[in-house]
Amino acid sequence: MIDHVQDLASVREATDRLLSSASRLGAAAVAEPSRLPGWTRGHVLAHLARNADALVNVLRGRPMYVSGEAREADIERDAHRPLTVHLADLRESAARFQTQGELQADWDRTVELRNGVTDRAARVPFRRLVEVELHHVDLGIGYELEDLPERFTEREIAFLADRFSRTTTVPPTLLSAAGREWRTGGGDGPGVTVSGPAADLLGWLAGRRDGAGLAVTGGPLPVLPPL
Repeated sequence: MIDHVQDLASVREATDRLLSSASRLGAAAVAEPSRLPGWTRGHVLAHLARNADALVNVLRGRPMYVSGEAREADIERDAHRPLTVHLADLRESAARFQTQGELQADWDRTVELRNGVTDRAARVPFRRLVEVELHHVDLGIGYELEDLPERFTEREIAFLADRFSRTTTVPPTLLSAAGREWRTGGGDGPGVTVSGPAADLLGWLAGRRDGAGLAVTGGPLPVLPPL
């Protein structure tokens, strides 16, 4: 069951962890490469701030971004700022998101995200939580997939498993970690079982790890489409 109030609290806690970690960086570290190809840590921090504002737009019934080109341009524009400016922007944009999320609203309504994707308004805080937690890992500053809250990891595995369950290029796949199981894949053919630590399973599903830490039976490790 989706609890947007609890998810908003989790977003606040995750944002505090992110700000605490990022505040310990040296001034030059923001220009160093992140774990995302082609992005510095500054790009990641800029994206996180602009994503908070974009999700405020979603909750207000506005387009998430003016355009894909504008989204990329805003990230590039903001990526090269000093760390102190990044941190202030993250705090302020996070506060705007929290304020919007605390307003009385119809949380069962359908909202539109990027590329025509729709969802319930109540799931928007969890989507923000995913952005904050995974991009904290992407910064490469000591916060790893293994450090993510267990409940978050299980929910994101379930979310991604559901997403890929309609992907015909992925064979029927049973996912197993820490005594939990999920099913994904929308293609034909014999089933595949992928099992291992929850952090490795999430890393593979989210495109953060290559699956080397997972055990596969019934065939090769499925190739997942990019997120």
